[in-house]
Parts: sequence; C-alpha cells; structure tokens
Amino acid sequence: MLSIWAEGLRSALQAIATNKLRSFLTSLGIIIGVASIIAVVSLVQGLEKSITSQFEGYGSNTLFIQQQRDKFGQLTGELSNHDLETLKNIEGIAAISPQTFLFEYSGLIYGSTEYSADVIGVMPEFAEMDNSYPEVGRFITNADANNRKKVVVIGDKVREELGLTRENAIGAFLRYGPHWLKVIGVLEPKGKLLGQDLDSYAYIPYTTAVSLMGYQRKPMVVFVGRVANVDHIDAVRDQVISTLRREHGLSGDDENDFSIQSSDQVLDTIGQVTSVITLVFGGIVGISLLVGGIGIMNIMLVSVTERTREIGICKALGATRADILLQFLIEAVVISMIGGLIGLALGYGLGIGIAAMIPNFPPSEVPLWAIALAIGFSTGTGVVFGILPAAKASRLDPIDALRYE
Repeated sequence: MLSIWAEGLRSALQAIATNKLRSFLTSLGIIIGVASIIAVVSLVQGLEKSITSQFEGYGSNTLFIQQQRDKFGQLTGELSNHDLETLKNIEGIAAISPQTFLFEYSGLIYGSTEYSADVIGVMPEFAEMDNSYPEVGRFITNADANNRKKVVVIGDKVREELGLTRENAIGAFLRYGPHWLKVIGVLEPKGKLLGQDLDSYAYIPYTTAVSLMGYQRKPMVVFVGRVANVDHIDAVRDQVISTLRREHGLSGDDENDFSIQSSDQVLDTIGQVTSVITLVFGGIVGISLLVGGIGIMNIMLVSVTERTREIGICKALGATRADILLQFLIEAVVISMIGGLIGLALGYGLGIGIAAMIPNFPPSEVPLWAIALAIGFSTGTGVVFGILPAAKASRLDPIDALRYE
C-alpha cells in the first residue's frame, strides 16, 4: 500500500514538473486565497495581542466603573467622591482609584508653543495600574493629592511637541488655561494603540483636577478597583452594583446610571470583535479558494483527457480503478498543497510588510491554528475538487482508452 502512495506522489510531481507554468496557474487561486487569509489573520492577531497586552497590565482582578451614556454619547450618570469613599468600605476591594478627564481648555502651553494633550486627574496608584512609570522625575504622590498641588506628569509626546528636552522638562511650568502646572515627571514612551498616541497624556492629581473643573456638573469619571481575591470578583462586582444603586437612589425597575466591567470582560469583548473581523475577511477571501478549486478541477479534467492512453496502458498492465483514482487524487492534492505553502509564505510576508508600512502598527503575528487552517483548506480543496476528475479517470474502459487518439 505504501508503494502505491509513493508511486502516486512520484507520478504527481513528475506531471507537475512537466507542466510547470500550467501547474502554477492552476494553483494561483489557492495561492491568492491562502495568502489573503494569512495576511488578514496575521494583522488582526498582531493588533489583538497589542491591545490585550495593554489591558493585561491591569490584571484579571481589576474592575472599571464609569458613568453610563445615552445614545447620543452624553453622560447620564455621576460618580462622586462620596461614591468612591463608600466603595472603599466594600469587603473584598483591596484598592480603588479615581480618574477624571478634563476638557475645560484647549491644551497645554509652554512659551509660545501649544499642544492639545489629554489632561487626566489621577491618584498615585494609577502608575502601577496603568504601567505608567516616569523615565525622568517622579509620579504624583499622596502629598500632591492631599494638598491639591498644581503639578503635572507628561507623556513623552507632550514633552516633544512642547519643545522640551528630558533634561530641562523637570521644573518647567506649563499653562493650562489660567492655571500654571509644574512638570515633575516625564513618562516612559509607550507608543500608539488603535491610532491613539499613548504618550500624548498629561496627568495631574485627581483632587487638583476636581478643583480646576469648578462647577462642572458631570465630570467624566472612571473608578479603577482592585479585588483582593480574583475568585471573588463576581461577588464583589455584584456588591459594587447594589451599593451604587442604593447610593444613587435607583429602584428595582430603574436602569443603572453607571457601567462596570472587569478587565477580563474587556479582553473577551476585544477577542469577540477581532474574531468577527477575522471570520468576515476570511469568508470574503475564502471565495478565492473556491475559484482556485474550480481551476484545479478544470485542469485535472483536461489532464485526464490528455493522458487517456496512459491510463489505458496502466489498466492493461494491471492497475485497478482504485490505483488510478488515487494517482489523480494525489496529483490534485499536491498541486493544491504547493499552492497553499506558497500562499502561506506570501501571506506571512505581506503581513510583515503591511504592518511595517503603517506607522506604529503592532507587528503581525501568525498563530499555529492559522497555519494549520491554511494547509487544511488547501488540502481539502484538492480532495474536493480533485475527486471528480480522478473518478472519471478510474472509470475509463482500458480498451477505449488504448484506442484514444
């Protein structure tokens, strides 16, 4: 049995080598289809890994609590300092830190240079939760927050755009509207995520941010909480919900005016989105595999016609229908697999090239399941679309085949 498979493979490779150009054109549809799928998957997987790494820094025991928005994007809820103090007393919460986003003024000004940085009020715990550590200087301390000091920690992009060097940034004064903020630290560069520059943020003490907002009724606030035991995160989450509903005076039929998610839920959502993207694009480019399969079937039917006398000779020498079927089926599968391997290499190269051409796009990544899927698809295409020509060849009458001109 092994010798039959080996002979079938030898015959297939010989037939492919004899008609190199035709074999290449036959497998072109497979090459394009597999290359497209691999390129798309590598880019999406690279992007997903980059996003995931950003949230994994928070840990699986982290909860994000924020105000609810209506269908127009307007804030409908409010998270107050009283809410924060109440949540600190919930058993199971190891730490909770607030963040607020300032939109009062257009940006930060140094000398005559202005840059529209995102100014965020945070507490000292934020640095560890967000993996935001100073490259020079220091981060915000409890003393800064308790005394509502007008100090700021800036991202590397902010420093660059304002014309500051790492050496002279510390101690510089930046103007934010009518307020002056002293730079106490410059963060390590973090790059971009989904087009958002992670180095374009500036952080001031949360208490200072609240005082700068004045009488703004609904500041944009996020509470980031750490649960002491990750196994109890669902119970703590339920307790947070019931506590906030009670504090906000919501009855049983009222919808929450806040939302709460764990970092795992955020990662699951990201995974679902990228999976849908992969499936949609995979389905679209999968049409190329169908076209390639039809091309293989057509060429194999032509090959059966061209080699009718050869089939007749083989049958006259004792080859069975199964032997002929196997020979032509192996040839179809080999053509398809060669196209799949070429497409795999081409798609991998395309993914690397496209990722390199897009500024700050994360490196592409081809998972093992994508490689297995590509090889499996190309092999399956060869089997499905090669079976008809192979069956036609196996059913030829040896006498008629030998008479064929």
